[in-house]
Amino acid sequence: MIQSIRSLSSFLLLLLACSLSLHAQVQKPDVVLEGDVTAAQNRTHFFVPFAVPQGVHRITVDFSYTHRQEKTTLNIGIHDPNGFRGQSGSNKDHFTLGPGDATASYIPGFIPPGQWKLLISVSSIRPELTSHYRAEIRFNSPLEDASFTLQPLETSARWYRGDLHMHTAHSDGSCVNQSGTRVPCPLFLTAQMAASRGLDFIAISDHNSLAHYAEMRELQPYFSKLLLVPGREMTTFYGHFNAFGTTQYVNYLVAEKGGRTIDQVISDVRAQGGIVSINHPMSPTDERCRGCGWGPPDSVDLAKVSSIEVVNANRVMSPFWDEQIAKGHRITGVGGSDNHEAPKTDNIPSAIGHPTTAVWATELSVAGILDGIRAGHVFIDVSGSRGRVLEVDAHTADATAHMGDAISVANGTAVTLRVHAVGCKDGSVQTIVDGKPFDAPATLSEDDQAIETHWTSDGHRHWIRFVVLDKEGKPELLGNSVYVNF
Repeated sequence: MIQSIRSLSSFLLLLLACSLSLHAQVQKPDVVLEGDVTAAQNRTHFFVPFAVPQGVHRITVDFSYTHRQEKTTLNIGIHDPNGFRGQSGSNKDHFTLGPGDATASYIPGFIPPGQWKLLISVSSIRPELTSHYRAEIRFNSPLEDASFTLQPLETSARWYRGDLHMHTAHSDGSCVNQSGTRVPCPLFLTAQMAASRGLDFIAISDHNSLAHYAEMRELQPYFSKLLLVPGREMTTFYGHFNAFGTTQYVNYLVAEKGGRTIDQVISDVRAQGGIVSINHPMSPTDERCRGCGWGPPDSVDLAKVSSIEVVNANRVMSPFWDEQIAKGHRITGVGGSDNHEAPKTDNIPSAIGHPTTAVWATELSVAGILDGIRAGHVFIDVSGSRGRVLEVDAHTADATAHMGDAISVANGTAVTLRVHAVGCKDGSVQTIVDGKPFDAPATLSEDDQAIETHWTSDGHRHWIRFVVLDKEGKPELLGNSVYVNF
């Protein structure tokens, strides 16, 4: 492993320590319910009321009680002002309810203000015992809004590989059923296929929908090595874009007359803590693909856009990306399969994981993956391989930058650019400066190889990235830029 990669690891391990400290900061409960249960209440049910104010869109409950080791068993559930909203039995001591998703065995939907009631059923308690219970209730948990797991699935700093664009039965995903008929394709198949292909994360991005989040929350505990990132494809007449990292509803009804602007929709996503990624910007917009190309009628503040899908299925769409960078926007390039049929075999374009987006992150969590995308620490594996790697750093005497980073370089100063490629023997590396080839491709003669090149600054703004080409000259790996004087 070359020295530049060791320096990247050291730097990001510091970020990991900061990230873990943030995870340790648990939101304080808004309501605490406490009480005692005695043997006189054995085999009875009772309610503990609490008030929910206006403006609450999510309720999260953590329940604990004493004398479990002596076989005391308290079952729990919850009712809203209109009636039953679910029950755990003794199976779950943590649950959450929101408008589009809820912990399995609870009913998602609107959270009405008023008197709610925690249900406690005393299933078993010994005559000599008194059990003390405590219910911590939190309103509008940002972590529950952004993720289906409270803890990272992994805490290693490394390249995590995933797919950021796919569809299921909750929009227009379909597959063939047992009888040979094409039907809406169950979300479980998408997660199962992604796991079988060794992906670390996926974002299921059904069109304008919240319905898939309930299933994703149910499935996340089962898929303990596959992070399910909340995603949604905001489908407008003038362009499609993914929202990642938020489960709350966003009004996506963009129209020239009587509708919203894309800028307003993007601002709403960001206000909820999510990020926005433009999808397939160079696709046609006609009867074949309604609104698929990017052409908003009003100006859009692209400073609010975190990424652009520069590889969609097997189509490379980098010219639009370069146009935005030329305007001064440091927007991360990502890829997405745009899969609409989970069982597609591995060698078919738009199969799950084709392409794969690799994100250097400090941990496998929604926050970790989104931070990596924001930072531009991303490369795209166009062929969806399991292990190919592209790592880049730029050095001057005074500074070092990696993919996605900015570096200041004075006029006449030489920059050393190091590229580390894994799994690409017999391919070649092409240097791209300002969207154009800089020199002849350098041949990769080894399976794990570092190549060094040099470039001299003129003191102006430039962006430099690298593409690994296969034997036929087709893009195999596509890196994000190092930004000079941005």
